[in-house]
Amino acid sequence: MPKAVLIGPPGAGKSSVGRQLAKILQCEILDTDLEIEKLSGKKISEIFTEDGEPAFRAIEKGVVLGALNSASGVVALGGGSVLDSDVAEHLRNSKVPVAYLEVSISQAAPRVGFNKERPLLALNPRQQWMALMEKRRPLYESLATMKIATDNRKPAEVAQEIADSIGAAL
Repeated sequence: MPKAVLIGPPGAGKSSVGRQLAKILQCEILDTDLEIEKLSGKKISEIFTEDGEPAFRAIEKGVVLGALNSASGVVALGGGSVLDSDVAEHLRNSKVPVAYLEVSISQAAPRVGFNKERPLLALNPRQQWMALMEKRRPLYESLATMKIATDNRKPAEVAQEIADSIGAAL
């Protein structure tokens, strides 16, 4: 069972906060986006372009559910993975702390760079990000056991807040 799961939109810092949190908790980090790329032998943007979003989501679901069932450290989920009802149900029914990393678009933009590596943000990235958040925010909030603001904060600070919070819960 994971020690913590990180959720949130592109640019929230799930990967960088996850690495810092894993250091603090002295455990491994499993970044599901990186696992998908390893498994498929392709970048996520290539999967979207070559195989389409449904193919990506199918791979993602398998990787995410596998991670949630077998990882023993920190798990950083891809931003859209919570849209899958099985993933959402697993998180809802789990005893694992789920941290929703909140970020504003003004902070997410420079972090993400709104480049081609983010296929869902390729056309009109700011508008796409805002539409994505309008749809996902309620889900992130409903699945989270804690909400952590990341704006103007270093990943290590955010990770320490999560560690302090789950330390009290352990």
